[in-house]
Parts: sequence; C-alpha cells; structure tokens
Amino acid sequence: MANLVAIVGRPNVGKSTLFNRLTQSRRAIVSDEAGTTRDRQYGKCQWNGGEFSVVDTGGWVVNSDDIFEDAIRKQVTIATEEADLVLFMVDITTGVTDLDQDVAAILRRSKLPIILVANKADNNRQLYDSYEFYSLGLGDPHCISSATGSGTGDLLDLVMEKLPAASGEIIEDGIPRFAVVGRPNAGKSSLINSFIGEERNIVTEIAGTTRDSIYTRFNKFGFDFYLVDTAGIRRKNKVTEDLEFYSVMRSIRAIENSDVCILMIDATRGIEAQDLNIFQLIQKNNKSMVVVVNKWDLVEKKDSKVMKTFEDAIRSRMAPFVDFPIIFASALTKQRIFKVLEMAQQVYTNRKARVGTSKLNEVMLPIIEAFPPPSIKGKYIKIKYCTQLPNTQIPSFVFYANLPQYVKEPYKRFLENKIRENWSMHGCPINVFIRQK
Repeated sequence: MANLVAIVGRPNVGKSTLFNRLTQSRRAIVSDEAGTTRDRQYGKCQWNGGEFSVVDTGGWVVNSDDIFEDAIRKQVTIATEEADLVLFMVDITTGVTDLDQDVAAILRRSKLPIILVANKADNNRQLYDSYEFYSLGLGDPHCISSATGSGTGDLLDLVMEKLPAASGEIIEDGIPRFAVVGRPNAGKSSLINSFIGEERNIVTEIAGTTRDSIYTRFNKFGFDFYLVDTAGIRRKNKVTEDLEFYSVMRSIRAIENSDVCILMIDATRGIEAQDLNIFQLIQKNNKSMVVVVNKWDLVEKKDSKVMKTFEDAIRSRMAPFVDFPIIFASALTKQRIFKVLEMAQQVYTNRKARVGTSKLNEVMLPIIEAFPPPSIKGKYIKIKYCTQLPNTQIPSFVFYANLPQYVKEPYKRFLENKIRENWSMHGCPINVFIRQK
C-alpha cells in the first residue's frame, strides 16, 4: 500500500507552498492571506526511487473566527488517524503560538512518526530562532524554506527514512482489485455484503461505520477478484468531525490500490460535490470506473425517462470523461447487483485491451486525413503513423507528427473519441501522446 503523508499546521505557515514543491505542481493557490487553500489538495511525491501520497489539510478548514481554530484541531486529529506520517509545519518568523501548542498536544498523543518542520528559514541567522520550537516536545525542528526549496531535500530524505515499509494484507498478483468508493452512507458495505451473502462488514444507518479498508476475496459464480471496502468515515463518537475530509482521506488509499473503482451514488440525494471529489481522485489515479446509482428501490418514479435524465446529469457533471457504465441498483433488495460485478469485470478486461499497430493505422489514418489538426501560424500538421505503447497501466497511444507542439488538447480528445468508437475501452481512461516523428 502507498504511504500517506499529511501536512498539518495553523493557517499561513506555508503548507500549500510545501505541497506544491513536493508534488512539483502549482495546484494549491498560495497567498499571504490566512485560509486561502480551499481545494482538496492531494498529490504524489517521488523521491530517490520511492513514492508517497501527500495531503495538504489546509483546504478543509472553514474560515470563520469561532470555528476556525476548532476546525484545525479536528483536521489534525483526523490526519493523525489516517496518515502514516505527519509533517507539522510552524513559522520561524512568528515563533510558537497558542495554536501551535494545541496542535503539538494532539500530535504528542498519537503514536505516529511526526516531523517538526520550521518553515520560512530564508537565511542562516534565522536558524537560531528555531530553538524555541523544542518547547513543543516533538524533537528536532527541521529548518526549511518552502518558497526557495532550501532544506527540502534533507526533509524528504528524513520522510523516506521514517515512513513505514509499505505493507498490507497479502494480496495475490494478477487478481483484479475492485474498490467500492463513495461518500458516507451511500451503501458501500451493504453492496459488499450483498455480493458475499454474509454480514462481513458492519452496516448501520449512521454514516461512516466502516473503520478500515477491508480486502475480501470473492471467488464464486465464475468470478475471482478482491473487493476493497473503503469508506471508513468515522466512528459514532466522532460525530462532529468533518465527514468529507475523512471520507476522502480514506478513499485515497483504496483508489490507489485498486484496478477498478465502483463509485456509489445515492439515488435519493443525487450527485453531490463530494461525489465529484471522489471522481476526481479516481481520474487523477487513472483508474477504470463503474458508477452505481444505489437505493434505486426508494425512487418513486422509475421509468426509463427518469433513468435517462439521471444518467445525463451524471455524465454532464463528470465530463469530459463520459465513456463509463452507469448501473441503477439496490444493494438492499439485490436488484442488478450481479450486473455491477459483470460490468466491473468487463471494464477490467477493457483496461488490458491491445490494438494491433496495422489495424490502428488502417482505421485512424483515414480519419486523421479527413479531419486533420487545425493549422497554426500557417503551418500544417501531418500525422503519418500511430501505435499503442506496450506494458502500460492503461491503454496508451502515440501519434507521430511533424509539429507535435501544435497539437492541442481538443484534437487529442477527438483522437481519443475515435479510438473509443472503434474499439471497446468502455469505463477505462486512455492516454493519447503526440510525439515528434
């Protein structure tokens, strides 16, 4: 299993700047105003041949005076429960604050490896100011400047050293892994119980009863795969926690470790922002997907027109990736749940699809000739050859052109759609690359 590292700390200590540096992106918005991070920040960091996932907890806090500090404490508590290692960031220019001490108190109680990161050490003189952070009782402060990158290499070496060896249950290779994901109380555990015909997972009306990702081997009716029940949103005594943050933290692991994600949507509530958050996680990780609209037995009007409206709404919210199966089911009455398994198996098979080079060129080159890429600055782009890359995680196609830099995203999408029209890649993401011929 991939390790998960959470960056925690009070607002405006530079969590997003460090996140951007670790993930080598500019995804998190950075500004001097406290509480800028609003997005759910999640990315991957690679260092010295190792890899781990990073979560910037800043975006989970609602910026209002009375609940601001309380919300930060909650995020820290959740992060310590879910992550494998915590980077606790403090600001060397302001020194120790009350909120730092509160966060440190929560971290000291956790049994996790904690690294104390003193940020904004932009010159050597400031290194001496870091000594006051020893009072937090979390060991040596590691001075860095996330803005300039100074000290981040040493920090990453330390992170790799302290991360536990990636472990997990013993899972046989070559057997597909299906993760059941979705927001709290969408019926994930009920669906798994319906598949295996036993109450393996505790099911209650309370959102978030599941605590851990559970691997369940399913080996009957001609199927053989692992089911991963994710979820694990919260325990009963955690009712005040930020459910959304918790469900995403928990889903990250299951999605990363799966081949196909079965995304559960609650038919009684429709598609919500959190469903889209989880969908984006699936997309970022290039996973195949089956959407299950659960609790269909509770919908009063169930005619084909209602189904069509629901289906169109889901596809329009998840565009531009729209080529995935949608199944209307009920985990409780077992309606169409067998279809879910068949579809997940089919999508997994599509993921392994291979298209012969000669066949690919025979079909695609006439299409490209009829609809060539638009010319830019009077230059005509010619694509003369294409092939599918071998041994890739998802189907990946390379088109060789004389001016690859001028082929823009819309034309790549056009090529992807034409591939989908001619070969079955249903439910499966595709990569299209344009290279110099």
